Amino acid sequence: MIAIFDYGAGNLRSVQNTLGELGCEYTLVRDAAGLQQASKIILPGVGHFGQMMRALDALEVRQTLLERIRAGVPFLGICLGMQALFERSEEAPEVRGLGFYPGEVRRFPADARVPHMGWNELEIQPASRLVRNLSARPYVYFAHSYYVPENSRAAATCTYEVKYTAALESANVYGVQFHPEKSGSVGLRIVSNFLEV
Repeated sequence: MIAIFDYGAGNLRSVQNTLGELGCEYTLVRDAAGLQQASKIILPGVGHFGQMMRALDALEVRQTLLERIRAGVPFLGICLGMQALFERSEEAPEVRGLGFYPGEVRRFPADARVPHMGWNELEIQPASRLVRNLSARPYVYFAHSYYVPENSRAAATCTYEVKYTAALESANVYGVQFHPEKSGSVGLRIVSNFLEV
């Protein structure tokens, strides 16, 4: 079962439409029991880092999410769903992230125009499963003010004032800062790649 986790504020309709267009069956889940049944987990996220983490804690799914990821269940975090994998964010320094990876999500420099919104180019790692079968520099749709710094797990980077991680891949864990569900045929290919892992 492919589970889209609904914590009450994600961009669910667009993600559902994308899976529907790919002919993929899925279930919306809102609790730990639903996550326990999932063969793949998608965590969409929009809005504020602190609100998202507080919502996940209110639903009592933090530990289950981590357990399922550690058990090897393929996981795709979209936008805030990727940022949640880290220890903390400058957007809400008092709130703990999932802490699956060390590090902090940062805000674009003070003189940058934020949010970074619209189409921008990816520089992809050719060995990545998530971004395979794409052109070398595809365009995808972004809407964010905070970013994951470039790191060794980056499957793709993007440059907006600074170079940062636009997609990550490490074993069964995948994340994208952009919105594949709003990125046309490129986004469909990326979601399809995740579904095929």
